[in-house]
Amino acid sequence: MTILIIPGFGDSGPLHWQTLWENEHPEYRRVVQYDWEHPDCAEWVETLNRFIHTSKNPTLLVAHSLGCAVVAHWVKNHGGAGVHGALLVSPSDVDLLKHTTPEIRSFSPLPLLPFPFPSIVVASSNDPYLTLKRAQHFASCWGSRFVNIGRAGHINADSDLGDWAKGKTLLKELTKLAE
Repeated sequence: MTILIIPGFGDSGPLHWQTLWENEHPEYRRVVQYDWEHPDCAEWVETLNRFIHTSKNPTLLVAHSLGCAVVAHWVKNHGGAGVHGALLVSPSDVDLLKHTTPEIRSFSPLPLLPFPFPSIVVASSNDPYLTLKRAQHFASCWGSRFVNIGRAGHINADSDLGDWAKGKTLLKELTKLAE
């Protein structure tokens, strides 16, 4: 199984759980975007597509924030072949103008179609970029299981989660579903 790490806007820094997971599992692959500070939806989606199609094994996606929007657009544009599951953490609400920059607006509207693979949406009750109601709506539209982890902000390095043990448990669960 190939695990692809899909960071959001600005990439995931050294204390972000995605980076800590990669450090612990060198076989995980980060989807590296050309420009982390000026995201372009079409470019980011095609980069993800190249990573998926160069994988020799079934693939699981581990996306955070804007990375979740990349996954949704990839499913819309490419259908989902080769992917066996996705862990979608703190999806950015790219349709909410007060939380987006002009660059991020290229990801709007967020595709809200069923994913052809198992997925889990993880959200926090105090995420400054996503309400629980919207997170539940995304999960429902995508056919994802929804998990509320309580007060954990944007579930990033600022949330002080370390290597985020609960997330690892969810990834293991998703791996079993994908087998």
